Amino acid sequence: MSDELERLEAALRANPPQPLPEARERATAAALTAFDEQRQGIGDRQRQTGRVALIATSWLRRFAMWLSRPYPALAGLAALLIVAAIVSHQTFVVRDPLAPPPPASPGPAVEVETASVEAPPEPLVVASEEAMIEKALRERAARSLSADAPLEVAAVEHAEVVAEAVPLAASAPPEAGDVPSLGYRDQGRDRFTPFDPNPVKVAAEEPVSTFSIDVDTASYAFMRASLNRGVLPQPDAVRVEELINYFPYDYAPPESRARPFAVHVALMPTPWNDATSLMHIGIKGYTLAPAARPPANLVFLVDTSGSMDAPDKLPLLINSLRLLLDTLAPEDTVAIVAYAGTAGTVLEPTPVAEQGAIAAALETLRAGGSTAGAEGVRQAYLLAERQFVEDGVNRVILATDGDFNVGITDPDELEGYIARKRASGVFLSVLGFGMGNYNDALMQRLAQNGNGNASYIDTLSEARKVLVEEATSTLFPIAKDVKIQVEFNPALVSEYRLIGYETRMLAREDFRNDKVDAGEIGAGHAVTALYEITPVGSGAERIAPLRYGEEEAVSGDGRADEFATVAIRYKLPDAETSTEFARHVTEADSVARAARASEEARFAAAVAAFGQLLRGGRYTEDYSYDDVITAAQAARGEDPFGYRAEFLSLVRLAKSAAALEPLRQ
Repeated sequence: MSDELERLEAALRANPPQPLPEARERATAAALTAFDEQRQGIGDRQRQTGRVALIATSWLRRFAMWLSRPYPALAGLAALLIVAAIVSHQTFVVRDPLAPPPPASPGPAVEVETASVEAPPEPLVVASEEAMIEKALRERAARSLSADAPLEVAAVEHAEVVAEAVPLAASAPPEAGDVPSLGYRDQGRDRFTPFDPNPVKVAAEEPVSTFSIDVDTASYAFMRASLNRGVLPQPDAVRVEELINYFPYDYAPPESRARPFAVHVALMPTPWNDATSLMHIGIKGYTLAPAARPPANLVFLVDTSGSMDAPDKLPLLINSLRLLLDTLAPEDTVAIVAYAGTAGTVLEPTPVAEQGAIAAALETLRAGGSTAGAEGVRQAYLLAERQFVEDGVNRVILATDGDFNVGITDPDELEGYIARKRASGVFLSVLGFGMGNYNDALMQRLAQNGNGNASYIDTLSEARKVLVEEATSTLFPIAKDVKIQVEFNPALVSEYRLIGYETRMLAREDFRNDKVDAGEIGAGHAVTALYEITPVGSGAERIAPLRYGEEEAVSGDGRADEFATVAIRYKLPDAETSTEFARHVTEADSVARAARASEEARFAAAVAAFGQLLRGGRYTEDYSYDDVITAAQAARGEDPFGYRAEFLSLVRLAKSAAALEPLRQ
């Protein structure tokens, strides 16, 4: 008998049965369909996290590998049947991280609560790290369809992916507040607009520099989130002007609302190059008294897709919006639109005085499904236009990780839509959340086309800074289409370069073209810009002179003492034509030693040096992180909110941060 079994086994090994290509394709498609149904939460089933699926798939793998020796085809079929059973019947629960912990023995699945409003979004629930799991499954499925991949291998690999889909740590709620995400595992998937630093320019050849003066702060918060994980941010994530403008500066405000800006200029030695000078420009906006604030009509456009299922995404987003409600007047109105696989109105326009109804609507938000962001944008604008407030603030606030994948995915098409809606008086601001698939490039473009700000929220403290402490400067504009143009005098300035603002540069002729869009400035907002300039005769020029250029620059009309002229052009919120004024920079604005410059100018210079070092230090000579710490510490000044102290800690973290997060096994 043993001889017969040995002969049978040898025959099977010599000529194992092979599945037909059609059968292979049908089996793989069935596994993918089962996974997709589980991932999307079809049928409103809640997912129950447990070790059952993990243990079952572990035993499945051993069983399939054991069977594959004598009976490969049978092993493949058995594996697919068991996987289908597990995927069809085992459910996972993704809890709200801020909710109380579940009981030791999970009870039956509970229906997801939804708001009783018109066309609510589907309350889909998915496991965390959805994108990573789906990508791995698709890649393995592709391998399983190849001619040399046995069917049983595909089955085992599908089982491994399903096992990896069980978030074992999901049942442990994080502490409320400033908790970094534990789900960030991918490297380099966050998307930023690539750009090169502004080059050095010869004043005699290009004496004019023009840019849009609106400034966001998303880059600073993302940089901080990276360093707090022990990783340097990717260079394109560092926009130096956003680092500089993250901090409040004590610039004197304008005397009246008639001219909503006050311009302050100072010349000081450059910390990283003794032969050049820094021209520091500080602009302060007019501050509105609380009683003078216009009424607000706000629509919260909330991303509830599966990619938002992480502690630093949807739960943090909900708490952030709660903070914003505390800054609004009782008569202001708030609406909520949520989008995932589809989009729907969760809350019709409601007075802020009805905080209970707004809070209840926020509590219904759950993460799940794909990302129909474009449809959500459309519905949010419809609500804002329907509730439009004349002479008020009409704004859509988009809160997302930017991972749009359903509907309009072409950024140009989406930007065009938002730009057209801007003309109607409805503006768009963006709040970014999360790491791993954060699409900063898209959100920056949307905010700029929507005449709004883009902020990145990595902690509840940052949410308080953006939505409470700086609410007037982000929600209540005092001017729009604000542009700055600096003309340098070649008789005194040989070369110059603008530090930062690479993504906001404008053509020279755009300055006086009222059809060219620029950014808006909110009430009480401060903006800082820095130029590194090379004085004539300093010997520090980086560009060799032209052989056939003019040997001597000419200046006349009594302007020999002017280094530059700073011009500001803007429109009042309800105006269609611009107003312009200028400020001349003379020797009277210069100090011989950096220590004599204001603390505001010196601290801004230290932050500028840090940002340039994070991008590679192309122009900072041998300046180091330790030099940044020394300069920032000396110029720290009053720091009531601790932002400058935190900056010093981040510089120290950068000294030992890794270039990339280590791969996790």
